[in-house]
Amino acid sequence: MKLLAFDTSTEQLSIGVQRGERQWLHTGAGGAQASSTLIPIVLRLLHEAGLALAELDAIAFGRGPGSFTGLRTACAVAQGLAFGAAVPVLPVDTLLAVAEDARAAHGGTSVLALLDARMDQVYAQPWAWTAGAGWTALGEAQVGAPEALALPAGPAAPWVLAGNAFAAYGARLPAALRALPQHAAAPSAHALLGLAPALLAAGRAVPAEQALPLYVRDKVAQTTAERAAAAAR
Repeated sequence: MKLLAFDTSTEQLSIGVQRGERQWLHTGAGGAQASSTLIPIVLRLLHEAGLALAELDAIAFGRGPGSFTGLRTACAVAQGLAFGAAVPVLPVDTLLAVAEDARAAHGGTSVLALLDARMDQVYAQPWAWTAGAGWTALGEAQVGAPEALALPAGPAAPWVLAGNAFAAYGARLPAALRALPQHAAAPSAHALLGLAPALLAAGRAVPAEQALPLYVRDKVAQTTAERAAAAAR
């Protein structure tokens, strides 16, 4: 399978190209730099892999939730490259990619995926993985205070927490969650490439114009009073 994958939803820029069993990966600074470095690095990795854009089976990208600017960057680049090369796009939930990153690195199969949402909040979603069926969401992606997080009811394999929110919010998690294993994980290109074959087989690829972001949170700025209250806390 020939794939391009990238994620710009966090402060880490992650890009990968796959040709058959081999992958070419890049990880670097994201944020404001992503819009200027993403396309040159994509072209470099494609060149190293000996691939043209038109040869790709799909372009996978992290659709969110995450940084508003980062998500718009990913969607715009995915659309532009896909239109020009006439290949489909594969939008992938970033919290699913976090869960896959944790499974690949640490073997977790019941994962509460967490990403720093800024504004004193976290994005969160519980996922469960089983052989044959792959990943199943056990709830909707949500954004809220770290103190409000909880695991879904019902039996599951031992839970782990995974993501990039622990340095900022780990001490504020409920006691029951603080007792669980915590793994650093990200919506990496390696995770996107690992998820892509099953998602493509499930018919999740869409035309370029449907490369749209998943925001979860519509509000992106705080009022002066909200900033003051957050500083007081």
